[in-house]
Amino acid sequence: MVGSDVMRGYNDFMILFLLLDEDSYGYEISRQIKQISEGKYIMKETTLYSAFTRLEKEGYIEAYYGTETNGKRRTYYRITKEGREFYREKCEEWELVKEIVGKFVKM
Repeated sequence: MVGSDVMRGYNDFMILFLLLDEDSYGYEISRQIKQISEGKYIMKETTLYSAFTRLEKEGYIEAYYGTETNGKRRTYYRITKEGREFYREKCEEWELVKEIVGKFVKM
Protein backbone atom coordinates (compact mmCIF):
# COMPACT_ATOMS: atom_id res chain seq x y z
CA MET A 1 0.00 0.00 0.00
CA VAL A 2 1.23 3.50 -0.86
CA GLY A 3 1.34 6.12 1.88
CA SER A 4 -0.94 9.13 1.64
CA ASP A 5 2.02 11.52 1.88
CA VAL A 6 3.39 10.17 -1.41
CA MET A 7 0.01 10.43 -3.14
CA ARG A 8 -1.04 13.82 -1.73
CA GLY A 9 0.01 15.80 -4.80
CA TYR A 10 -1.93 13.51 -7.12
CA ASN A 11 -5.29 13.17 -5.36
CA ASP A 12 -6.81 16.02 -7.39
CA PHE A 13 -5.35 14.51 -10.56
CA MET A 14 -6.99 11.12 -9.89
CA ILE A 15 -10.36 12.69 -9.10
CA LEU A 16 -10.28 14.77 -12.28
CA PHE A 17 -9.34 11.68 -14.30
CA LEU A 18 -12.45 9.90 -13.03
CA LEU A 19 -14.64 12.87 -13.97
CA LEU A 20 -13.31 13.23 -17.53
CA ASP A 21 -15.94 10.93 -19.05
CA GLU A 22 -18.85 11.15 -16.62
CA ASP A 23 -20.09 12.93 -13.53
CA SER A 24 -19.82 10.99 -10.29
CA TYR A 25 -20.23 11.19 -6.51
CA GLY A 26 -17.92 10.71 -3.54
CA TYR A 27 -18.43 7.07 -2.67
CA GLU A 28 -18.19 5.96 -6.30
CA ILE A 29 -15.02 7.99 -6.89
CA SER A 30 -13.44 6.51 -3.76
CA ARG A 31 -14.42 3.00 -4.86
CA GLN A 32 -12.98 3.54 -8.34
CA ILE A 33 -9.66 4.82 -6.97
CA LYS A 34 -9.34 1.70 -4.83
CA GLN A 35 -10.33 -0.54 -7.75
CA ILE A 36 -8.06 1.06 -10.36
CA SER A 37 -5.11 1.07 -7.94
CA GLU A 38 -5.84 -2.61 -7.22
CA GLY A 39 -6.21 -1.78 -3.54
CA LYS A 40 -2.76 -0.20 -3.31
CA TYR A 41 -4.23 3.20 -2.53
CA ILE A 42 -7.36 3.96 -0.56
CA MET A 43 -8.30 7.63 -0.36
CA LYS A 44 -9.69 8.51 3.05
CA GLU A 45 -13.10 10.18 3.11
CA THR A 46 -11.71 13.36 4.71
CA THR A 47 -9.03 13.56 2.01
CA LEU A 48 -11.61 13.05 -0.72
CA TYR A 49 -13.99 15.73 0.50
CA SER A 50 -11.14 18.18 1.17
CA ALA A 51 -10.09 17.65 -2.45
CA PHE A 52 -13.66 18.27 -3.65
CA THR A 53 -13.75 21.55 -1.71
CA ARG A 54 -10.36 22.64 -3.09
CA LEU A 55 -11.19 21.65 -6.68
CA GLU A 56 -14.53 23.44 -6.52
CA LYS A 57 -12.93 26.58 -5.06
CA GLU A 58 -10.37 26.58 -7.89
CA GLY A 59 -13.15 26.23 -10.47
CA TYR A 60 -12.00 22.78 -11.65
CA ILE A 61 -15.22 20.98 -10.71
CA GLU A 62 -18.86 21.86 -10.06
CA ALA A 63 -21.14 20.19 -7.55
CA TYR A 64 -24.85 19.58 -8.00
CA TYR A 65 -27.53 17.47 -6.37
CA GLY A 66 -28.61 14.28 -8.09
CA THR A 67 -31.36 11.84 -7.33
CA GLU A 68 -32.25 10.90 -3.79
CA THR A 69 -30.86 7.72 -2.27
CA ASN A 70 -32.70 6.39 0.76
CA GLY A 71 -34.20 9.83 1.33
CA LYS A 72 -30.86 11.66 1.09
CA ARG A 73 -29.79 13.84 -1.81
CA ARG A 74 -26.54 12.74 -3.41
CA THR A 75 -23.97 15.36 -4.42
CA TYR A 76 -22.49 14.79 -7.86
CA TYR A 77 -19.41 16.41 -9.32
CA ARG A 78 -18.57 17.38 -12.90
CA ILE A 79 -15.30 18.59 -14.35
CA THR A 80 -15.18 22.08 -15.86
CA LYS A 81 -13.26 23.35 -18.89
CA GLU A 82 -10.67 24.76 -16.46
CA GLY A 83 -10.49 21.38 -14.74
CA ARG A 84 -9.75 19.65 -18.03
CA GLU A 85 -6.93 22.10 -18.72
CA PHE A 86 -5.52 21.62 -15.21
CA TYR A 87 -5.68 17.83 -15.72
CA ARG A 88 -3.69 18.14 -18.99
CA GLU A 89 -1.08 20.27 -17.19
CA LYS A 90 -0.80 17.66 -14.42
CA CYS A 91 -0.30 14.92 -17.05
CA GLU A 92 2.63 16.87 -18.49
CA GLU A 93 3.99 17.47 -14.99
CA TRP A 94 3.75 13.75 -14.21
CA GLU A 95 5.87 12.86 -17.24
CA LEU A 96 8.54 15.26 -16.01
CA VAL A 97 8.35 13.92 -12.43
CA LYS A 98 8.81 10.34 -13.70
CA GLU A 99 11.80 11.40 -15.77
CA ILE A 100 13.50 13.20 -12.87
CA VAL A 101 12.78 10.67 -10.12
CA GLY A 102 13.69 7.82 -12.47
CA LYS A 103 17.23 9.13 -12.57
CA PHE A 104 17.52 8.41 -8.85
CA VAL A 105 16.14 4.86 -8.85
CA LYS A 106 18.66 2.04 -8.53
CA MET A 107 17.31 -1.51 -8.32
